[in-house]
Amino acid sequence: MTVVIGVHRSNPSLYHLSRLGYAEEELAALGETVTWHPYTDGVRTGAHLADGTIDFGGTGSTPPVTAQAAGHDIVYTAVSAPRPDHGALLVPEDSPVRTVADLKGGTVHLAVGSWQTHLVAKALDDAGLSYATDITPVRGDSGSEAKLRAGEITAWVAQGAELAAARRTGGLRTLIRTGDVISDRSVFFTRRDLAEQRPELVEALTRALRRADDWAAAHPREAAEIAAADQGGTVEDWETALKALPWTIEEVTEEFIAEQQTAADIFHRTGFVDRAVTVADALPRKA
Repeated sequence: MTVVIGVHRSNPSLYHLSRLGYAEEELAALGETVTWHPYTDGVRTGAHLADGTIDFGGTGSTPPVTAQAAGHDIVYTAVSAPRPDHGALLVPEDSPVRTVADLKGGTVHLAVGSWQTHLVAKALDDAGLSYATDITPVRGDSGSEAKLRAGEITAWVAQGAELAAARRTGGLRTLIRTGDVISDRSVFFTRRDLAEQRPELVEALTRALRRADDWAAAHPREAAEIAAADQGGTVEDWETALKALPWTIEEVTEEFIAEQQTAADIFHRTGFVDRAVTVADALPRKA
């Protein structure tokens, strides 16, 4: 069997794994091979699993919930440790917005459908506001930071090297620290047929992810050089961002499932997904 692994820039563990050869080594021991399917939008991971484009993928917390809402039969395989400083919601230093409640009526740039939707929706819900009606969420792009600094938008969710660069430049203030609202874990998942019929493959891929994370933790400068050369930005900003990540792969826990269920309930209540989701349905069935 050739196992197709999806890889996109927003999942740092898979991004570096795709360059290190550990997945190939682990699956070769089982007599299997690996190919990589690069794509740009992690939100499409569930659809890519469902249509057979990929066999295994990883994202932030929101895409697996939206995948379930779309009817895709996914199974969680592993998660990262929490990433409390992976991202933040920023406002201008002189903005009158001092609390989440002050976002009401504003425009927020974010990666819609990513973990950033989970962050903003949960923060608003905690403040008694709605993601659907109390802000205007807009998909962020390369011009989001400039628009925020010019006062054209209310807030912007930044992550990784972009966040490090924005903080280095100054003039912006953190309104929401990710770790104060959600755990923001990387999440790895696959199709049910692969999870339940070939669990040894899932175990091998999890070992490979752990090896890749161990390498990145031990070689932050080299990892930063790889990312900067491929994705842009400075090596220094990438090193700052990568050092803020936990580089630890953990088992799926009841605590994680509960957090995902809270997100799923908020998404359904606000109309971000059009059907209720039972997150525990994305666990392997007991034999």
